[in-house]
Amino acid sequence: MTGVHPEPTCVFRAATLGDVAGLTELIASSARELCNGDYHPAQIEAALQGAWGVDTQLIRDGTYFVGQRGGHLAICGGWSRFTTEFGGDAFAGRRTGTLQPGVDPAKIRAFFVHPDHARFGLASQLLTLCEAQALAAGFTHAELVATIAGARFYASRGYRMLERRPYALPGGLSIDFITMRRALAAPAQGA
Repeated sequence: MTGVHPEPTCVFRAATLGDVAGLTELIASSARELCNGDYHPAQIEAALQGAWGVDTQLIRDGTYFVGQRGGHLAICGGWSRFTTEFGGDAFAGRRTGTLQPGVDPAKIRAFFVHPDHARFGLASQLLTLCEAQALAAGFTHAELVATIAGARFYASRGYRMLERRPYALPGGLSIDFITMRRALAAPAQGA
C-alpha cells in the first residue's frame, strides 16, 4: 500500500554507561507525560530528583536494558539481584544487600517508556526478557515498586498488589507507589 509505513522494530540491548544522558532524558519525558494524570507536577519533579532516575549499578550488573526504535531510545528497564527496590543513583534510600535466588524475589526495576513509543507492546516485550533472565538466574518470584500508572500495566501481566505506600520526596512532598509481586514460570515447551 502506498503511503503506509510499518512501525519500526524495537531492538533491545544491554544499557551502557554511555547511555546515561539519553536515559535521563527518556525517564524525565516518560514521567512528565505518562504519570501526569496520577501525580501532581510537583510530585513528578521531586521524584525525578532521585526516586526515578538512572541506577548505574544495574547497568554495571548487565541487567538493565534499552530498546531502540527508529534510531531513538524508546524504552528502558531491567531487573536486579540487589535489595534496592527503586531509585536512581541520587536516591538516598538505596540498599546494597544481595538477594538470594530461590528465596528472595528478583526486583523488576526502572521501566520507563518514551511517550512517543507508548502502547506498542514494548514494555511487555522488555518485561518478558527481564523475567526470563531472572528465572534463569534461579529466582522464582519477581517483585517491583510501581507508579500508579505502571501498576495497571503490571496487573495486566499477572502481578498482584502487596501494598500501596507513600514515599517521602524532597521539599516535604510524598508520592504513593505500589509494591507488586508474581511467581515466575518457565515458558511452556514448544512456545
